[in-house]
Amino acid sequence: MIILIFYLLYVTIFAVVIFKVNYPQVSNTYKQEHKVERFYGNEISQDRVILLEEKTYSGVARVNLMENAQESIDIAYYAIHKGYITDLIFGMILDAADRGVKVRILLDGIFHGLRFGLKDLQYALVNHPNIEVKFYEPFNPLLPWTWNNRLHDKILVIDNKYALTGGRNIGNRYFIEEGEKNPTNDRDVLIINTKPETKEDSVLNQMEGYFNEVWNHSIVKSPIHKLSPNQQKKAKEATHQLKQKLENLRKTDKKLFNTYYDWVNISLPTKKVTFIHNPIQRFNKEPWAWYDLTNLMKNSKQSLVIQSPYIIPTKPMLPYMDSLQVPPEKTTYLTNSKASTANVMAYSGHIKHVNGMVKKGVNVLEYQGPDSIHAKTFIFDDRLSAIGAFNVDARSAYLNTESMVVIDSIEFTEHLEKEMDQYFKKSLKVAKDESYIEDPNLKPGKVSWVKSFTIKGLSYITGLFQHLL
Repeated sequence: MIILIFYLLYVTIFAVVIFKVNYPQVSNTYKQEHKVERFYGNEISQDRVILLEEKTYSGVARVNLMENAQESIDIAYYAIHKGYITDLIFGMILDAADRGVKVRILLDGIFHGLRFGLKDLQYALVNHPNIEVKFYEPFNPLLPWTWNNRLHDKILVIDNKYALTGGRNIGNRYFIEEGEKNPTNDRDVLIINTKPETKEDSVLNQMEGYFNEVWNHSIVKSPIHKLSPNQQKKAKEATHQLKQKLENLRKTDKKLFNTYYDWVNISLPTKKVTFIHNPIQRFNKEPWAWYDLTNLMKNSKQSLVIQSPYIIPTKPMLPYMDSLQVPPEKTTYLTNSKASTANVMAYSGHIKHVNGMVKKGVNVLEYQGPDSIHAKTFIFDDRLSAIGAFNVDARSAYLNTESMVVIDSIEFTEHLEKEMDQYFKKSLKVAKDESYIEDPNLKPGKVSWVKSFTIKGLSYITGLFQHLL
């Protein structure tokens, strides 16, 4: 953790002080072509949606979709962590590839996780004739411009019929209910194109187009062009081990496999689903996703709900939030508390902004744990919902690839709000003096002195950087 903190500080110093990066404005062309009206539909769409809130259910959906894939699987992820879930998912990927399914795996060039204990998995994937692997902006310590821009998307598209996106990375903490050291609550949405023969009218067409654009970009590279004899040997061994693990799981966890799910029947209707994303190139990007989200905020009149693991609206982001019509008391921010946060670096930046948010009269609710919340969600006027990978911070606005789906569906939004209520009940409202308003049914989460000291110390450092921003 200490090494990671110093690395992030080093990267930030390079970006802010050495490069003196600027923060580009959204072009007039983008604004003219991306009006807020495009998020609303008048008729029932061919895209239907399912909220994947519960951890196990979200894992089961992935297994089922890959088990029934017939033509293609496209995957874009930020991070992969060693464990049961990774063995399961990549075992399913190899199994699909053996059936002739074409698989493309797009990962971040730093946090992909396919090194050390998972290095042989990388060899196994590269070695398969039906699998291609690429990294977005692979890290090179000698090339500083490879350090800062990250691929933060979490996207799975299968057969141009199903798409799954949200905040979950691939790791046990996102999918297993008990026994994990840092349990994390997250959120995905499964989108079903009910008319794959007319894909042009489906959001899956937008998602596939974006995936292709990133996949073919000049800063996206194949990690290995040709395996050495030793790497081929390790690839075969890793492939055999994964297939054996999958075979064992088929015997011990039978409910995961060969189960019929009528996804269309259990899905909810939409009037429209729209995909939004950031530009792809390196260095600072025009904040396309942030512009679209804040445009929807400005268009909202009755209520606004924002959930993010941390909320760091730095100076360049604030102009996009001008002229909000929703009354402050009808605006709710749901985020982690000092007790629940799993990212002390980010939370040290968050605490610098709590006072300003509370003084504006908005409701700041902090989840008390003992687990953390990682979902990124916006709800506009109880009608539109946005779910995806976008955190409310400058990295998501200006540096990372980011993507969200905006869903026009009152039925889905009602369901989403009911699910989010479980987190509201475990959250405390921040008072104007930054203490918590007392709740007889909930006590503040416990914070170790080490964690509290670390966050406090880091807040002075991040405060200096935010002043520069």
